[in-house]
Amino acid sequence: MFVDRIKVFAQAGSGGRGSVSFRREKFVPKGGPDGGDGGRGGEVILRADRHVDNLSNLFYEPIIKAKSGGHGMGKKMHGKSAPAKIVKAPVGTIVWPADEKGRPTSAAPIVDLTRDGQEFVLCRGGAGGKGNVHFKSSRNRAPRQYTEGEEGEQGHFLLELRTIADAGLVGYPNAGKSTLLRKVSAARPRVAAYPFTTLHPIIGVVEFSGYRRATIADIPGLIEGAHRGLGLGHEFLRHITRCRIFLFVVDVAGSEGRNPVEDLQQLRKELDLYDPLLSQRPWFVIANKMDLPGAEENLSGVRQKFPKIDIVPISAAKGEGIEELKKKLARWLEL
Repeated sequence: MFVDRIKVFAQAGSGGRGSVSFRREKFVPKGGPDGGDGGRGGEVILRADRHVDNLSNLFYEPIIKAKSGGHGMGKKMHGKSAPAKIVKAPVGTIVWPADEKGRPTSAAPIVDLTRDGQEFVLCRGGAGGKGNVHFKSSRNRAPRQYTEGEEGEQGHFLLELRTIADAGLVGYPNAGKSTLLRKVSAARPRVAAYPFTTLHPIIGVVEFSGYRRATIADIPGLIEGAHRGLGLGHEFLRHITRCRIFLFVVDVAGSEGRNPVEDLQQLRKELDLYDPLLSQRPWFVIANKMDLPGAEENLSGVRQKFPKIDIVPISAAKGEGIEELKKKLARWLEL
């Protein structure tokens, strides 16, 4: 199961209670107070891990609690501090403070985990209470005061995954994005002759000469009205916001009864309506299905309509034009 958006409740551990104790030892009369402090409560920490690709682990554990610290003891012994509760999240996870229904309470996220190994303390543990040794004075030789440990921080949070990739494959359903990703990388997305075969983003790594590499995201197919949530809507669009360049994959043969020029115009429009900044990023066209009738004629029409855009004709199904595409991809990404 692929989960890229989830609400969680996190609670750090409370601090341990301070101790009330008096030194009782042979030949040591009136030993005085020796109650130790309580231990600190455990923290809840998010850690970005490149080996985790979605938030499904939190689907089964939406309540995250760290342990409380140990209580103080006699002989000035401190209670044991609780270990941190470390939760692994995929690289690209954004965190917002939320209400009980999972709605963000702030427009700005509190953290964006963009690097492998990056950690963020979601909730801090409470400090331990003080033992009675801290309350002795010349006027209070046998104090029985102590303090309870502080409560740990807690709250509701919304976690959202936004895939990080160098390039994003954008196109209508059945345009051949998944087939293309299979040809250029070792990724194995599902391929079938029906729309929305790809239901969640899949990352493929493209190897180039000189030990260079790039990541490409196969995004679920886009339809008209996606910026309003139609089809897979926002589930598609949120995952392309981090891509450096966009590769528009079009069925240039019009095998689905579509017009490739109109498809490109509509795809560009959907990105602009979702976020105007997306339409300002570099983009290129991959004219797929060149092995089918009518492809050459339609390709000429696409080039006339977009004369300044780099267009690469390929046939992903037959593997034609793949090497040329990889060379241009390396140049587009300035590798």
